[in-house]
Amino acid sequence: MTHFVYMLRCADSSLYTGVAKDWRDRLELHMNGRAAKYTRSRRPVRLVRLETHASKSAALKAEAAIKRLPKQEKEHYVLAGRSR
Repeated sequence: MTHFVYMLRCADSSLYTGVAKDWRDRLELHMNGRAAKYTRSRRPVRLVRLETHASKSAALKAEAAIKRLPKQEKEHYVLAGRSR
């Protein structure tokens, strides 16, 4: 089953990374303040990167790798996704 790693830009310019089976529903939950405590107080949010992974395990590994990156490298990661 396909899983997605998504990155959101919050209203305070911070980045949030998460995993979901249905990224559209998850994005809607974030926008309505019902998905994550972190994004609840930083709305509105917008999707800035989306990746598809073949398994939940692969998606969770990718999410963990992204979360370990320093902020500047996350910003480059977001920009790299736009050039594809």
